[in-house]
Amino acid sequence: MAIDFHQSPFLVQTDADEYTARAVIIATGASARWLGLPNEQRLLGRGVSVCATCDGFFFREKDVAVVGGGDTAMEEALFLTHYARQVTIIHRRETFRASQILVEQAQSHPKIRFVLSSKVVDILGEDAVTGVSLRHTRTDEEQIVPVQGVFLAVGHHPNTELFQGVLQLNQEVYILPAERTMTPIAGVFAAGDVADPYYRQAITAAADGSRAAMDVRRWLERQKTAPRPLTETSQRTHLSVPCCSL
Repeated sequence: MAIDFHQSPFLVQTDADEYTARAVIIATGASARWLGLPNEQRLLGRGVSVCATCDGFFFREKDVAVVGGGDTAMEEALFLTHYARQVTIIHRRETFRASQILVEQAQSHPKIRFVLSSKVVDILGEDAVTGVSLRHTRTDEEQIVPVQGVFLAVGHHPNTELFQGVLQLNQEVYILPAERTMTPIAGVFAAGDVADPYYRQAITAAADGSRAAMDVRRWLERQKTAPRPLTETSQRTHLSVPCCSL
């Protein structure tokens, strides 16, 4: 895929075709960071998850592990206490990036325990997760923690590689809208996880998509170029193109 926002109408090239558009909604989403272990992909959806609010319900009265040491890890662990029997937070360091108040809430919760200075070296199980294999970062001592679920909370990265040097991005390379959902480039809008480092939920991304679509229509109307119904002959020159998924 390639884009050209230097002049309007904009040019969007995909593997299948090429489009011009007066307005473009960028909705390329964000991708979860992985540990790089072969079994995390094989067991994804069978005990491995990257979203506690999405999958926590399936782990009622089960033992689960949360991998990470930031705010997301603490929030996911605290959320999982509503369902799981026990939550083990596994972190490769002794200290946390998470805010002190979240750390204290997790440390004081009776369902949460910590395994620190430990790195996950394998996720165990054939058809479903049965545990994690850990290695101590200082002593190299290994241990197995039996769990039925592993929640990876080591961060997300927005899919903005295509837009670096083109759009204004924050320090975490999320797109920074300038006015509602519109970016500093008039006619270019952003919706969903590509511009949202906080919520990262399907429902909030869908709502962003609706907001962006409304912003596009209002912006086009202000330009006195309200979109017309698409026809086979007009599709290439009158299309507002959502780039990928929310």
